[in-house]
Amino acid sequence: MASIFSSSSFHLGFKTKKMACSYKIDSTCASTHQFPRFSLRRDGPMDSPLRMFAANRAYSDAADSAPENLDEKTPYIPIYVMLPLGIINMEGELVDADNLFNQLKMLKSSNVDGVMVDCWWGIVERRAPKEYNWSGYKKLFEIVRDLGLKLQVVMSFHECGGNVGDDIHIPIPQWVQEIGYENPDIYFTDKEGRRNHECLSWGIDAEMVLNGRTPLEVYSDYMRSFRLEFDDFFARRVISEIEIGLGPCGELRYPSYPAKFGWEYPGIGEFQCYDKYLIKSLQKAAEAWGNSAWGKAPENAGSYNSKPQETGFFCDFGEYNGFYGRFFLHWYSQILINHGDRVLGLAALAFKGTPIAAKVSGIHWWYNTKSHAAELTAGFYNSGNFTGYSAIVSMLKKHGAALNFTCLELRTVDQEREFPEALSDPEGLVWKVLNAAWEVKIPVAGENALPCYHREGYNKILQIAKPMNDPFGRHYLSAFTYLRLSPTLLEKHNFIEFERFVQKMHDK
Repeated sequence: MASIFSSSSFHLGFKTKKMACSYKIDSTCASTHQFPRFSLRRDGPMDSPLRMFAANRAYSDAADSAPENLDEKTPYIPIYVMLPLGIINMEGELVDADNLFNQLKMLKSSNVDGVMVDCWWGIVERRAPKEYNWSGYKKLFEIVRDLGLKLQVVMSFHECGGNVGDDIHIPIPQWVQEIGYENPDIYFTDKEGRRNHECLSWGIDAEMVLNGRTPLEVYSDYMRSFRLEFDDFFARRVISEIEIGLGPCGELRYPSYPAKFGWEYPGIGEFQCYDKYLIKSLQKAAEAWGNSAWGKAPENAGSYNSKPQETGFFCDFGEYNGFYGRFFLHWYSQILINHGDRVLGLAALAFKGTPIAAKVSGIHWWYNTKSHAAELTAGFYNSGNFTGYSAIVSMLKKHGAALNFTCLELRTVDQEREFPEALSDPEGLVWKVLNAAWEVKIPVAGENALPCYHREGYNKILQIAKPMNDPFGRHYLSAFTYLRLSPTLLEKHNFIEFERFVQKMHDK
């Protein structure tokens, strides 16, 4: 079984010529003791997300092969390459600068536009509040500048480690961890009381719990320090974009499916709102709504590895769509949006004049069910009459931020073949999210979820980046970031394919 998990999605690397099918659930549950049967059908309505995606994007047998002859008028799409996670060590030093220079020089020969690098909060402000060590990053940026490359820089306010592809461990700053020993409620907490140290709970955004500062003030001070330290790189436009980390893996989502707590694909995950600060917020919201009994999280939402139909909350016609369920999900998703709104507002001030972006996770499993349970536990209220992605992209537009979406190359048919029980539809999800962003006219960028070395994968990305039969000529990616620079990418046969991909994205 060839499935692999990345920070935001699962990917199955099998090439196929079949169109993906839609799913129909042919029975429902009234309690957690009644389980439905699932059946597949290929005559789904034209308003289903996947069928709309296929029709509008011309995802046919012909399109499944490479768009070898793209329209001459297709735009130039900039290509960036992510640098290795451990390029800066825990002491803030640049690792193996000579080797990096040679690798970047080779990348430059392929005509890529630039590179992406994480500026880890846990490294830069590791030891004490407001003691910033940018020295290693300055050396790195100088090398990139001297080679004539651009920089996408990520403000990484999360922990690195614990996900597939994470070959190093970078915790959040030591001084913040020490505060967490005394006050563990600064972390996201599940219903069993387990604390997730990947990032800080959004419940404390405005709480002065970090040595007299709020997390928002800490993030703002960090971003302003970076802006001042690298003023020349901004002035010379070497830094082309700043991506703002807004949650685990740098993505705007709750840490609802942590492998370290036993989650396995395609579990629905768990709500992460049991720290005292978020519980207090929920209780306050319930009182304002006029029903203080609603000031608690659902008690029938299952566990990390549950299926929707095994729960009273997420099953068809379950409590998620009742009065209490809608109240809770609105509050839960609004907390996520409010966090993004606050941090991006500060980022827009700190980086005025430079484009900013935010990454949204592609939670595609259980997409073809009524409740969209995995999306709900991650904070995306995308079920029933609610389209949570519209609220997210509107918030991004408010701050002039681009959307970076992360599962563009995934195939629904691959998920259908290997994990039919997951009722996954990554293509339908991509269609919905990207169109929500295009509707409000914000830039849309993308990444591959897994390392890609073969033409099939590159062609899939090209189909998304430069869709054929686009009636308006505006549904293109604004940029693409390749994951990631490695010795394997630079092997001759792999690099030839990569160079071809860059040329196609540049429309040469």
